[in-house]
Amino acid sequence: MAEAAESPGDPGTATPRPLFAGLSDISISQDIPVEGEITIPMRSRVREFDSSTLNESVQNTIMRDLKAVGKKFMHVLYPRKSNTLLRDWDLWGPLILCVTLALMLQRGSVDSEKDGGPQFAEVFVIIWFGAVTITLNSKLLGGNISFFQSLCVLGYCILPLTVAMLVCRLVLLAELGPINFMVRLFVVIVMFAWSIVASTAFLADSQPPNRKALAVYPVFLFYFVISWMILTFTPQ
Repeated sequence: MAEAAESPGDPGTATPRPLFAGLSDISISQDIPVEGEITIPMRSRVREFDSSTLNESVQNTIMRDLKAVGKKFMHVLYPRKSNTLLRDWDLWGPLILCVTLALMLQRGSVDSEKDGGPQFAEVFVIIWFGAVTITLNSKLLGGNISFFQSLCVLGYCILPLTVAMLVCRLVLLAELGPINFMVRLFVVIVMFAWSIVASTAFLADSQPPNRKALAVYPVFLFYFVISWMILTFTPQ
């Protein structure tokens, strides 16, 4: 709105003053640049292009995921305190291990419902229900780990028991007997301890110091049940 300014000579009359009066007197120095481009630096463009997975092929995506799963398998085989499984969690590895273990626990008989062995769905449900129960127990104890991070660690740490199942299947190709059972018992005990050590190496620091035993005990039972299914497995 225009401001009314009174003339000092004529107090009774008012002359309107322009709204932007005085802006014409402002001069811009020639040394100051007033034009340019809003562009993204080339390095930023290259970095964004490299980090984007939308333009990569399906083969590259599969190979990248397989390499990530393989690195997590190596962390389980050589357990040490690391945040790799917690930071870059995924459920591809646990799914592969669960399906592989469930398939190897099948006796292969025609009437598989009456052979007394665990069915594929039973093994699948036992593994995932146990992992979910341990995860909820960890959260109730005040653990600072997310739901899917715990599932990732528990699932990947089934790898030693899956190896134990493979070794037991090979040992069972020989004649059954006390020596055969002792070999399978030794393999299962070693791999059971390996799974416990690997899982606690990743999950121990996420629990309060005075509740670590309460968090580790369900993990012990979880892997013990899987180990018992492997040890008691006999071909039809």
